[in-house]
This record gives sequence, structure tokens and C-alpha cells, in this order.
Amino acid sequence: MSTKTDITLADLDLFADGAPWAVFADLRKNSPVHWNVEDSPNHGFWSVTRYRDIVDVLRDTQTFSSEIGAVSLEELDERQMEIRRSMIETDGERHRALRKLLQPQFTPRALAGYETFLRGITATTLDRALVKDQFDFVADVAADFPSRVLAQLLDVPESDIPKLIKWGNRMIGNTDPEHADVLANSEESDQYKDLPFRSPAALEVFNYGFELAEQRRGGSGTDLVSTLINQVPSDGIELDDRDFRNYFLLLVIAGNETTRHTITHTMNNLMANPDQIEILRERPELIPWAVEEFLRMASPVHHFRRTARQAVIFNGQEIKAGDKVVVWFGSGNRDEEVFKDPNVLDVQRLPNEQMSFGRGGPHMCLGNSLARLEIQIMFEDLLARGVDLLPNGKPDYVRSNFVHGFKRLPVQKA
Repeated sequence: MSTKTDITLADLDLFADGAPWAVFADLRKNSPVHWNVEDSPNHGFWSVTRYRDIVDVLRDTQTFSSEIGAVSLEELDERQMEIRRSMIETDGERHRALRKLLQPQFTPRALAGYETFLRGITATTLDRALVKDQFDFVADVAADFPSRVLAQLLDVPESDIPKLIKWGNRMIGNTDPEHADVLANSEESDQYKDLPFRSPAALEVFNYGFELAEQRRGGSGTDLVSTLINQVPSDGIELDDRDFRNYFLLLVIAGNETTRHTITHTMNNLMANPDQIEILRERPELIPWAVEEFLRMASPVHHFRRTARQAVIFNGQEIKAGDKVVVWFGSGNRDEEVFKDPNVLDVQRLPNEQMSFGRGGPHMCLGNSLARLEIQIMFEDLLARGVDLLPNGKPDYVRSNFVHGFKRLPVQKA
């Protein structure tokens, strides 16, 4: 099969039922650096789908910049870029300084102190869900658990958890009619063009963050908000309102969405592979390592974007200065040249250098150790209970080519 020249990963219909694995495989084989057309006013982008090419793009920040849009395929003017700029749309010294602000709170050593409360939150979430014979795994487990963790890290009350979940849905689901206040590609969204994801939910998150900051400014708290508002980055440049609000919004999204979708994918994958459940029940010591396979199979974020700073020949393609270059993590995680039987769940896969958090480069996910610990503890507890869950209907995916996630996963006890 040869790749159709008109195939474009901008087509959201390709993602209606999850990741388009067959399309990714076709691109890896026949057009690993592939030009994708887009509707006006966008101008198209290059898709990079092979594992090693993705790593090369992520590591070469001199050629492939994060500063001209890293999350959205939307093409922003200079004013919009400055308004929306966050840590992940920043390179160089400033990026390192912003990252270092919270990095100490996410090291494995620091997270060791969280294990007790993480196990308590996990138990509470599963206790509430498993009293029911049928339930939605997304609402009752996967969304509930990481949002409770995020509430602890932000030091906000449990009563705020529904807001945190809904904000994430509304922003990340900006191309899904069920979740979006206004669809990102609609004329109506132009009034929100300065906001992340073109979502009015961002304004609510900003206001919520500023209220917390005002309460904690000058205090001695150790929560994430207190750390952001009361410390000066290592480059000596204090966070202004834009820096704070965009950093805070990033925490709200990253602290919820990727972990919840990985947990849901993992449950879905395990139900389809009961032999892997038995392996983990017989050898629970494998679960911390199996988390890498859970992440590889889930690939909760489809892509991130870079922009070419200069013209370059990359894998035989002439990329022009200013071209968007999009790396597809899910495709890299299924690359046959790196992973044997890449579409098979193998909880004993070794080695397993999955790239769901990025792979190399300065923008590796800051919270990757916390996410790994959350996923590990969730499945240690769930599998130890000996409760078997079965599908109770078709999974319902978020209509998005950015997040590889679920809206619903109906399950029932066996």
C-alpha cells in the first residue's frame, strides 16, 4: 500500500474512534515525514511518525522551536503568541528557569512522601466505584483519582474537584461538540482567539488561579500555587501575571488529563488481554515496570508541535523556515523498528523506552514521575482486589487529534 498524498492528520474524523493506528503505520512505512494540508487560515504541517525521527526533532531545539506554538496546530500572530506563552512555549534559559521552579516537587525522592496519601486516595476512589455492579470507568475512577491528587497538590478543597475535571474537559475537548463551549475551528471561537485552546474555560481557570495566588502571596505554604507565587525563577525574572496564569493553567490540564486517559486506556487494554492481568496478579512486583507498557499503549497525547527556525533537509524532505513540524507520539510508540509486535500489550516488555512523556530534549514532561506513581498505585490496588471488570458497551473517545482520550468507558463486574 502506498500512502495517499492527500492524507492529512488534520482530519478529525480519523480520530473518531481513537488513534488511527493503520494510518500511522502507513505513514511510517511510506511517508515518515509527510506534508499535511489544512483548511485556511492554516497553511499545513509536516508529520513526523518514526520513533528515531521524533527523538531527533525533540532534541534539536536550535532547529525545531517550541516558542512558536507547541500545543496547538493553530497559527498565531506575534501578539497572540506572547499572550499565550507558557513554559512549554519557551526554550533556552527562561524555559529552564520556569521548569526549575516546580521541579524539586516532582522528583522521585520528593514523591516518595506522597505515596501514603496516594494509596489512600486510590482506595477511596475504588471503594466508591466498586460498590456498583455497572459504572463508567472514566467518571468513577480515571477522572476522579488524578483530580483528587491535583486538589491535594494545589491545596484546594474536594468540593472544587468537579470544576477541575470540567475545565480540563472543556479546554482539551475544544474540538469535541460534547465538551467544547465553542468549537475551536468555528467563527464563534474568534472572540476567544487570545485564550489557550480558544476556550472561555481558560478565563475561569485564570480567575481561580489568581484568587488562590492572592490568598497565598507572602505565605509559607509548600503547595504548587504558593511555590509559584512566592519564589523567583533562577534567571532572576519574576513571574508576571501572564507567566503565572499560563503556568497555573498548564498544571490544571497536565495534572489531570494525561493520567486519567492513561488509566482508562490501561483498563480497556487489560480487559482485552486477561492473560496480562493474570501475569500481574501472580507477579505484582512487575507492575512498576508494566507502567511503561501501559503508557506506550495509551499514548495519551497524540502530538506536540515544533516550528522550523531555519530551512533544513530532514529525512529527505525540504522543510522551510516557519513550517510547522508535528511529532506523533502514538506512532512512535508503535514503531516496528523499535518495538517488537508493537500493537500487542506485553507487560514484561524489555527494553521499553516509550515516548508518551517525550523522549529526550528539554521539554520532557515535568510530572512524569508523579504520573507513573499514580498509575502504578491504581493498578496495584485494583488488581489486588481480585475484581474482574468487563466491557459494558462501546468506548466513547474524545474527538481530538491532540488528546488520545475517552469520554466514557462503560464497565461491569464479572
